[in-house]
Amino acid sequence: MSNIVLPRRSILVWALAALAAAILCAITIAGHLSPGSAVPALQRIILLNATLPRAAMALLCGAALGLSGLLLQRVLRNPLAEPSTLGISAGAQLAMAAAAIYAPTLLEAGREGVALVGGLAAVAFILALNWRRDLEPVSVVLAGMMVSLTATAASAALILANGEYMFSLFIWGGGTLSQQGWGPTIAITLRLAFVACASLLLLRPLTILGLDETNARSLGVALYATRFMVIGLAVWLAASVTAEVGIIGFIGLAAPALATLSGARTPRQKLIAAPLIGAVLLWLADGLVQLFAGSGGERIPTGAATALLGGPLLLWLLPRLRMLEWPSLNAKPPATRRASYPLLTLGILLLLALVMLILALILGRGPDGWSLAHGVLLQDILTFRSPRVAIAAAAGAMLAAAGTIMQRLTGNPLASPEILGVGTGAGVGLAAILYLSAMPGQGLQLAGASAGALIVLAVMLVIAARSGFGPERLLLAGIAMSVLCSAVLTAAIATGNRQAFQLLQWLSGSISEVDTGEAWLAWAAAFLLITPLFFTSRWLDVLPLGRTTAHALGLPLAMSRLLLIVLCAGLTAFASLLVGPLSFIGLIAPHLARLIGLHRPLPGLIGSVLIGSGLMVLSDWLSRMVAFPYQLPLGLFASLIGGTYLIWMLGRGESRETA
Repeated sequence: MSNIVLPRRSILVWALAALAAAILCAITIAGHLSPGSAVPALQRIILLNATLPRAAMALLCGAALGLSGLLLQRVLRNPLAEPSTLGISAGAQLAMAAAAIYAPTLLEAGREGVALVGGLAAVAFILALNWRRDLEPVSVVLAGMMVSLTATAASAALILANGEYMFSLFIWGGGTLSQQGWGPTIAITLRLAFVACASLLLLRPLTILGLDETNARSLGVALYATRFMVIGLAVWLAASVTAEVGIIGFIGLAAPALATLSGARTPRQKLIAAPLIGAVLLWLADGLVQLFAGSGGERIPTGAATALLGGPLLLWLLPRLRMLEWPSLNAKPPATRRASYPLLTLGILLLLALVMLILALILGRGPDGWSLAHGVLLQDILTFRSPRVAIAAAAGAMLAAAGTIMQRLTGNPLASPEILGVGTGAGVGLAAILYLSAMPGQGLQLAGASAGALIVLAVMLVIAARSGFGPERLLLAGIAMSVLCSAVLTAAIATGNRQAFQLLQWLSGSISEVDTGEAWLAWAAAFLLITPLFFTSRWLDVLPLGRTTAHALGLPLAMSRLLLIVLCAGLTAFASLLVGPLSFIGLIAPHLARLIGLHRPLPGLIGSVLIGSGLMVLSDWLSRMVAFPYQLPLGLFASLIGGTYLIWMLGRGESRETA
């Protein structure tokens, strides 16, 4: 039997953190025991039924998330697995939002069961995507990010479609620990105790699961049964927390990682240290939230506050985490044919894009079914359809061009504005402008979004340039930046004012209220930002070859990178301002261009632009037709198409055992 033997310095650090959390809690309690209070009985009731249960809930939820994250990381052999990165929390929130609207009796019967179904559906989907890849860490996290972002956008769309009375659900989803009694605290205590006991009973299988699959089987572990059992326990515990307090991000990631960095080595040590560290982290974060709350109450949910801390923490942890199995992103991709006649291929793509554009304008559904509009009806319909179709085409072209630049700059086939957090960075810039200016115009909003996108992109490229950071870690750094920016947006939306509704609408990617002026502005921006790229084909050809080769060929490295970064930030900012941060068009358009043989920079760029424009127009048409007479947000529907491609791309990988 092993004992916990942690370095004295680590014990001192966590003791000080616990002491700080206890002091913050004592300050809050002292406020309810003030001798000068006019209504001491009321203060005592608040203390016993709100303040103390909240402190207990912070400790219990932190411990539960720390234990859940540890179990997921152990069974998946992935130090970046946790309820937030695997989409479990977002899936649970989406299930509860849908139930609140369409089946409220299910929530009355037991919201924990609804959250559990959503969390299990999310993790089952992710495991199914990556089973052929033997659950490679980066592939699992990428799929989790896709599921999480899409579920969050879907929740935002449901809230927008059902009026202000649903807005509190989004604030709750940000993770609030406010309590009105001891019932939820007792429920979490029982579940935590059960999962902790079950984990101790499964200690030997958990130890063996840290080995590779061949050795685990040779030691007599029922691999799949044990995996599913442990995953079920972890998801149940995380879904229970989400059902009670909403989404609390990054505690499940930080607690096991900090336990390891503090000296815990064996599974038994980690099973004790991770929940304790998680409890201290969340208790401390919630204490800080209450300390800085104004007279009107706290304005930032605790879950958003932990995500604000978690993004930088993940960036700090990445160089220090030893990934057990990295996918071969540095390896050469499977050979694809080169187009014998690139001009003919581009001509066919242009024709298909034009056909899609025309069909989106004239083909639609009405009260009498499907019809092709013509004559006077077409003239009337074009007033409403043409601006949004034009904006969709321009946004798709800009995202595709930005994705092409980013993949060339980083040498990473999975880089895109969505995955590297550049789109959400544009949202942070937009939020800053909305809150700093009373009536910001379109130009000022664009400037703010561009600044946010530029800062995030610059940070990502600095990380890419650091020694020891390969394409895989760049992707994970992008995910960390995306989560950090999303936390800022959640904190801004949680204020519940007019700007919050604007941000919520932007997050879902709705373009239902655009006009002709905005359409012309979008096309002008697309023309001005994409045209200079046609003169940079040599840069785009040489940059993926590395710094040494670029210098040897006489490429002005600093100037070329700076210009491409500025253009990429502008493209992403304007497109995100139009259709939201989530579409995955910037990821899949360059991939599809290479798939049909357009490997050279200039034909690849033109092909990506045409594909991105056509896909976004198709997404807009489907978003109008699928749920007629209702319209779905364009950004959400585009993410479903882009996510489908990502699913296919992840699923086509072969198992390493047979490779």
